[in-house]
Amino acid sequence: MHEEAPLGVVGTGYVGLVSAVCFAHLGHHVVSMDVDETKIAALREGRAPIYEPGLEKLLEDNAARLTFTTSHDELAPCRVLFVAVDTPPSPSGDADLTSVRQVIAEVAARGGDRIVVMKSTVPVGTGRRVAADLRAQGADGVRYVSNPEFLREGAAIQDFLEPDRIVVGAFDPADGEAVADLYRGIDAEVIHSSVPTAEMIKYASNAFLATKISFINEIANVCEQVGADVRVVAEGMGLDHRIGPHFLQAGIGYGGSCFPKDVQALKQLAGNSGYHFQLLNAVIEVNALQKRRVVGKLTRHLRTLRGARIALLGLTFKPNTDDLREAASIVLAGRLRDEGAEVRAYDPMIEPPEHPLFPGVTICGEATEALDGADAAVLVTEWAEFGRLDWAAVAAIMRRPLLVDGRDFIDPAVALAAGLEYEGIGLGDGLSDLG
Repeated sequence: MHEEAPLGVVGTGYVGLVSAVCFAHLGHHVVSMDVDETKIAALREGRAPIYEPGLEKLLEDNAARLTFTTSHDELAPCRVLFVAVDTPPSPSGDADLTSVRQVIAEVAARGGDRIVVMKSTVPVGTGRRVAADLRAQGADGVRYVSNPEFLREGAAIQDFLEPDRIVVGAFDPADGEAVADLYRGIDAEVIHSSVPTAEMIKYASNAFLATKISFINEIANVCEQVGADVRVVAEGMGLDHRIGPHFLQAGIGYGGSCFPKDVQALKQLAGNSGYHFQLLNAVIEVNALQKRRVVGKLTRHLRTLRGARIALLGLTFKPNTDDLREAASIVLAGRLRDEGAEVRAYDPMIEPPEHPLFPGVTICGEATEALDGADAAVLVTEWAEFGRLDWAAVAAIMRRPLLVDGRDFIDPAVALAAGLEYEGIGLGDGLSDLG
């Protein structure tokens, strides 16, 4: 048990709330603050305002060490204050630091002897600017540390408690050691660095992973042209320890709250510094084109999408989350509607009958409801329940039993045996022995 002053965490989104609950699990008392009164009211009742597997159980188990508030004043006892607020893309492509600046202004106004720890993803150079702003506002006792997060939605608790590494960037090594010490009990290598280096580690990591995704999608597109199977290609590549198997799953592209904005922000950061980051331009372009290729596959089979009923299976950007930020489904649904299709959709996390991000799309309460009478189905998010569907029964209720598997999730042999027309991503010869 830890008897020192409580930790403060500003922000109760995926990063902030998971961090607060996991720090409490490690034995710290944590004051978690958010300006959203609805979120704080839910948390005080033991309800998580976001869906993350295992989060509500951990919230319940550590309730005695967690305080939730909407007031910055209640953070006064906290000697270490983690900032985990949203940094969405601005119209220019840069990270919008409005929420970060608001938090820093509140901290500066209260001053004191404390460490501000940045968990939000911020452009390289932000730490230096924030430190200067704090000094300019007379908050000389407030120091700054960068401690980027590497949490995957759907596996965030595991990633916090069993991380690949913990990165701590500090202007004063003693402050870095103090922050690293908060993670005692976690077995992971700690990387100590300067603040700009820590900020760059975060951006470089996400940009590289996004690059792997766009690369394998390009390989998948070539596989379709030359008669190769991208699944086996990816397996053969991934067994090379220099490459590794992760993020080599071909599909309809990456989405979510991190990769799209972080890749764009790094590209913009490079441009602002006078460097043209050509590789990231290609990564972004390939990711956008993958959605168009799905529409092209549907058009090739149906000839026209006008008047066709298309079922989308899955809407969230990945399974085991309720997050729709930058989800491929949003672009795909919009394109299908523009082409004149009727779009019906099902996702276990999205309530029917409609959602503001999907205008004109009927949200269904069951997968079979969306599939009934459909001319084609597109598997967008690889929720486990789609693997358990009775695909023969699905084929029987569809007007045309066409499945475009945007994640190569359903076994083609199972789909064909069920009476479906099946098309995946990058399966140039993957169906040659099955048709």
